Amino acid sequence: VCSGCSHAIFKREYEENLENICPFCRTHSPNSQEECHKNTLKRAEADDPIAVCEIGEMYYRAGDESAYKYFAKAAEMGDAVAHYNLSDSYRRGEGAENDERKEIYHLEEAAIRGHPDARHDLAMEEGRNGRFDRAVKHWVIAANLGHDDSIQSLKKCYTHGVVSKEGFAAALRAHHAAVIATKSPQREAAAEATAAIRHCRIYEG
Repeated sequence: VCSGCSHAIFKREYEENLENICPFCRTHSPNSQEECHKNTLKRAEADDPIAVCEIGEMYYRAGDESAYKYFAKAAEMGDAVAHYNLSDSYRRGEGAENDERKEIYHLEEAAIRGHPDARHDLAMEEGRNGRFDRAVKHWVIAANLGHDDSIQSLKKCYTHGVVSKEGFAAALRAHHAAVIATKSPQREAAAEATAAIRHCRIYEG
């Protein structure tokens, strides 16, 4: 469920004084962070890869190296974010030994599963190794997913004659279409509401 849908449902419930329920599973929404955490643990116990990865990210934010155990489990179940997180851990040598081969492996697995940042990072790796043709292919795929840094990289390639005018124009159209596809009045309202909440928290702090 996207942020726009979630915000629209919450707004309708508030305006019509309806019961607050989860827009995804249609059950009662958690009333506390503790209850939310319990729900995530329950999903993880049922082998939900997204929940397993979320627990890993929670431990990562707390500086607990057991995070990588959860990333590894979620990656085994095919979670793209978990693969990307593992790639980063092998690159930094955090929670795992510094291993370039495993770093690239998990980066490739994340990219195959549609992770645009992973695809962009693969392009950067190919570029550093002088394989610009392969780098451009990765950037084109990421740009087609709406990845802003990738379209900027392709722009630089076009400026230096690495990408043709027609090739860059096609990538630009695909990137624009991908970005437009993610926009809606509901998502814009959700973004405005989130920004307002952050502003209030900063002001109160």
